[in-house]
Amino acid sequence: MSNYILSCCSTADLTQEQFDARDIHYVCFHFQLDDKVYPDDLGKSISFDEFYKAMENGSDTKTSQVNVDEFLEYFEPFLKEGKDILHLSLSSGISGVYNSACVARNVLAEKYPDRKIIVLDSLNACSGYGLLMDKLADLRDEGMDIDTLAEWAENNKLKMHTWIIATDLKYLVRGGRVSKTSGFVGNMLSICPVINLNAEGKLIPRMKVRTKKKVLQAVADKMKELAQDRENYSEKCYIANAACYDDAKALADIVEAAFPNMNGKVQINTIGTVIGSHTGPGTVVLFFWGDERVD
Repeated sequence: MSNYILSCCSTADLTQEQFDARDIHYVCFHFQLDDKVYPDDLGKSISFDEFYKAMENGSDTKTSQVNVDEFLEYFEPFLKEGKDILHLSLSSGISGVYNSACVARNVLAEKYPDRKIIVLDSLNACSGYGLLMDKLADLRDEGMDIDTLAEWAENNKLKMHTWIIATDLKYLVRGGRVSKTSGFVGNMLSICPVINLNAEGKLIPRMKVRTKKKVLQAVADKMKELAQDRENYSEKCYIANAACYDDAKALADIVEAAFPNMNGKVQINTIGTVIGSHTGPGTVVLFFWGDERVD
């Protein structure tokens, strides 16, 4: 057993089984569905099917990050057990949660001067954030100490790629990322925007592709262009989806055919309630290790 715990936010969008199997701890964001507030607890309080069906039926959604008091309550039991903490937060490019975690760290550092509390900005989100955490769990299990692991995370986090396909533009319109006119025309013409996380962990539109079949291939082609070792890619690959498993499976089939040396089958996860509140149903996201993001 290591003398530190590996931690992240619920927005890493792994399953409870994955978190448990990899011994990764997480702290919950929150979301509001119409007038009721829930923890982002991996589909326990409300199932993902129920959540996305409510969105399709017009329910309003809002999200809130983990605040300083919640981080204090979450971190302190580990410190009382004599454990150090390595926590990676959701990207600062889309949330202020990294700052909250840092404030909590500073408060607790005075109370527990003999403990290490390392807080890093992952610059990642959703299951790509989860795939980064999975790799850190591998390195921890191989015996890497907390300082070396933190340095590895800092040096490699921008090698995680996130490519997002939005097949229904109304949710991007609602969030202000696409104009109403563009959204209407885009849906009429079956235009699917492709978005990714840049080097600052911010969402950046990269291209627009007509028809779902072509956009799935276009995103797979980005992996061919950017993946570590290209066609000899041998790391894991994750795909996340919001109420569109068939699209995610179709993309997984393309990826598995293109990368025969990949570490296992593509893992298909569900986009969680916080990230999903902003992307909406009909979203597919591809995550893989590749060249360092530079823009």
